[in-house]
Amino acid sequence: MSSLLRKALLPARPSRRPALSLCPSLRAISLSLCFTFALSSFARAAAIDESIPTPDALAQLEQRASQASPREQPFLYTMLVHTMTEKAGKEISDGDTTAADATLKQINRYAHLIQTSLARNTRQLKNAEMLMEHTTFRLGQFLHLVSGPDKDNVQDTLQRLDQVNDALLTQVFQH
Repeated sequence: MSSLLRKALLPARPSRRPALSLCPSLRAISLSLCFTFALSSFARAAAIDESIPTPDALAQLEQRASQASPREQPFLYTMLVHTMTEKAGKEISDGDTTAADATLKQINRYAHLIQTSLARNTRQLKNAEMLMEHTTFRLGQFLHLVSGPDKDNVQDTLQRLDQVNDALLTQVFQH
């Protein structure tokens, strides 16, 4: 009998190494942890408000951020940048490029305030970083709605927000 035929007809020898497997209770715990983590990530992403802010709400948030303690300012300014980005997106989609340009300038100013306030001891860094990541994603979506010199302005603002997001991420890892 040839060796190939013998291998095909004879049962394979069992491996000498035991198979690695989790006991059923450990497997259930690991699956439930994975499921819980997935749901919590989805809940956080779903909790980001993408509504268009009213002028009063923007004024209140701006006042709250400017009067906040230095530790809370980065997160509040990030919230302000996010709401202003939603406003700019609405203005862009409505074709009001003059208003969108003014809003993008305000976003750049607030982005600068975020970077200068990061040097202080801050709170809610991870939340600020996640919100900034979402904000840059949304502004990237709005980038496809503009053309010409308006597109350059949106790209400059997006680049600035990417720098702020990198600074926030660096601070998250340092703490």
